[in-house]
Amino acid sequence: MEPKVSIIIPFYNCSYIDQAIQSALDQNYKNIEVIVVDDGSTIFTEKIQPFLEKIRYLKKENGGTATALNHGIRAATGEYIAWLSSDDYFLPEKISKQVSFMISHQAEASFTNYDCIGNEDQLLFTWHGKRFKDINEVYHTFLLYNAINGCTVIIKKSVFDKVGYFNPYHRYTHDYEMWLRLLVNGYKIYYLDEALTKFRLHEESGTRKFQLEMQKDMVTIESHYRPLLMKNMEIL
Repeated sequence: MEPKVSIIIPFYNCSYIDQAIQSALDQNYKNIEVIVVDDGSTIFTEKIQPFLEKIRYLKKENGGTATALNHGIRAATGEYIAWLSSDDYFLPEKISKQVSFMISHQAEASFTNYDCIGNEDQLLFTWHGKRFKDINEVYHTFLLYNAINGCTVIIKKSVFDKVGYFNPYHRYTHDYEMWLRLLVNGYKIYYLDEALTKFRLHEESGTRKFQLEMQKDMVTIESHYRPLLMKNMEIL
């Protein structure tokens, strides 16, 4: 039987939430559960109503994306965890291709490439992420910048039991901190060379609104993890 995959969608006042949910439900991989974590939303909640019989809908007080992800992970019953932002969407073959890839590589974590779309779903950039030849290139790239789009990642749930959950202190860079934490703890994050996620660029996105906060936080994260990563790679 196919291993179960939990798709977790953190939701906070996002008008695109219905598209995200529909894309998760439209996966051609059938052994999934879709968990929407409402992080204290005050608007657009009506867009979730048509899906309530097909998803798990969890509500909590506002605490940021990391807390919403952690809430969803703890509630998840799947062997694998996928994260989908409420303003992005998956292609129908996303889960099936990536899980098959992970099983064949005995991978505990993986990521893919992605396309960028605009606020009206128009295609802006194809294959927007870096394309990697091997695991070593992933390690080396993280000495320079965050090479992974969080919504392309699938991770075995058991990994979180070993390394911990997303750190809410890093409100806008919790994903970056997690990928570095995995790498310095010896986890290989495998790259599947396919674009299976549509990543939306729009004025209300966190990556647009909180650039200054993100840059400051990244300095803190990099100063801690890069020396550890270099040591792991036997560069020093």
